[in-house]
Amino acid sequence: MAMMHPSYSELMDLINKDSDAEENQVVNSRYAIVMATAKRARELVDGNPSAVEMHEGDKPLSIAVEEIEEGNMKIVKNEE
Repeated sequence: MAMMHPSYSELMDLINKDSDAEENQVVNSRYAIVMATAKRARELVDGNPSAVEMHEGDKPLSIAVEEIEEGNMKIVKNEE
């Protein structure tokens, strides 16, 4: 099995870098990252433009992860 790069923990650190306390974190689980990237991948499949340069053979999920990693897409905390 191939390792995802960046790792979930690296993405969580990147997404939460501006959070001042643990209770204010945008994401606090791998599940939240999986759901957000899956949602973005579906948007890409539906024809929404990519915020990063795409290459032949790139998968929508890989593009979504790259968008988040590069800071082109943000995950926002859902306030209930």
